[in-house]
Amino acid sequence: MPLKGLLTPDQLRQHVQNETIETVILAFTDHYGRLMGKRFDADFFVETGIKDGTHGCDYLLTTDMDMEPVPGYTFANWELGYGDFHLVPDLSTLRIASWLDKTAIVICDVQNDKTHQWVDQAPRSILRKQLNQAKELGYGCFAASELEYYLFENNYREAFEKHYHDLKPVGWYLEDYHIMQGTRTEHFTAAARRHLKNSGVPVENSKGEWGLGQHELNIRYAEALDMADRHIIYKQCLKELADSMGLSLTFMAKLDESKAGSSCHIHMSLWQNDQNVFPGSQEIGPVKASDIFRWFLGGWIKHVPDVMPFYAPTINSYKRFADGSWAPTRLAWSYDNRTGGFRVVGKGQSLRIECRIPGADCNPYLAYAAALASGLDGIKNKIEPPEIFEGDIYAAKHLPRVPYSLQEAVDRFENSEFAQQAFGKEVVAHYAHFFKQEQAAYNQAVTDWERKRYFERI
Repeated sequence: MPLKGLLTPDQLRQHVQNETIETVILAFTDHYGRLMGKRFDADFFVETGIKDGTHGCDYLLTTDMDMEPVPGYTFANWELGYGDFHLVPDLSTLRIASWLDKTAIVICDVQNDKTHQWVDQAPRSILRKQLNQAKELGYGCFAASELEYYLFENNYREAFEKHYHDLKPVGWYLEDYHIMQGTRTEHFTAAARRHLKNSGVPVENSKGEWGLGQHELNIRYAEALDMADRHIIYKQCLKELADSMGLSLTFMAKLDESKAGSSCHIHMSLWQNDQNVFPGSQEIGPVKASDIFRWFLGGWIKHVPDVMPFYAPTINSYKRFADGSWAPTRLAWSYDNRTGGFRVVGKGQSLRIECRIPGADCNPYLAYAAALASGLDGIKNKIEPPEIFEGDIYAAKHLPRVPYSLQEAVDRFENSEFAQQAFGKEVVAHYAHFFKQEQAAYNQAVTDWERKRYFERI
């Protein structure tokens, strides 16, 4: 049964004829996971856009957060003239954007304008490549993102003008699972659930989280590419809905050193012939699992340091990894234990691996690609996971730790033979340059922490 809100081209044509849809957004994500693209007149999209898509400047895969083109990329630069790439609508993603007026949205693949091949450096292309690798081995991949965010009574413009200081969270005491506090924000959260559901993103539930004004809204799992698309639509919907209601929300990994971070726990399993291949007869602690499960978990854990920037892509990402903070610090796995980087949950057909390392700031296409590439390498090379850990993993100081900083993570990523084999040398060089520029921008910044510490007393 088709999901509510998804559209076929013929259904879109009917909406356009009835004047219930007047605008179609064509978009893809940049490195940061932000939607970039164009708004089409719906009649024009029906006439030409469905077939031809559109074009965008290739500088969009070389810009920084402020949309400035950054030198040093071989993919696109001033010498090459910053030409176009082709944005090809994936019509399986065509959906009503319920939170916008008379608008539909479609996610595009980025293709080379001349060869019509996927642009290797585009995030969606990177995930597609890994899904093809899984398919060659006979597997499909299902995934889910658990996203957390902070919601504020201030609107985005006011937050900007206040330099993001002294913002007023929607809650004033910790509201983890707290129904009464959640009721106070139902005007926003109920609207978010409704709009997502009406936009082809089926919702499971929502709840208060551990920080002041922090919330989690969970959407249903799906095939990995579909889930990554849902993740992107989810973030766009919630931010734009908050904006329309005079609120603001953030998916920063660590908003404040005194507050809980916001995560994107990734759940993943492999399937074959409509069956989850992770369950099996082997007893690994309380888990009854297959060799495929064991090796996938082994590869996923082993290669975290090789691909860490795809899970934690910003300077801020690494502020989240603190002991006792609900964010993982150690590369260990356990069953239904929230102190480790990997938490195995479910049983039988629901058996899956939850990676708790990514923050809410991750680009899902890159994070899923990193997870899948690592797990598939585990299967190919029969990589054994470490022994199951029981107890407080935060206290287990002998276990390997996640990288301490973006700089440390990028150094490992750039020189990783595994990353180069999995994603290609050009892609690794491209993203290493991107992450280095993020680090360089931070290195030149003067922070509030420095002013508070040094203004008078140095």
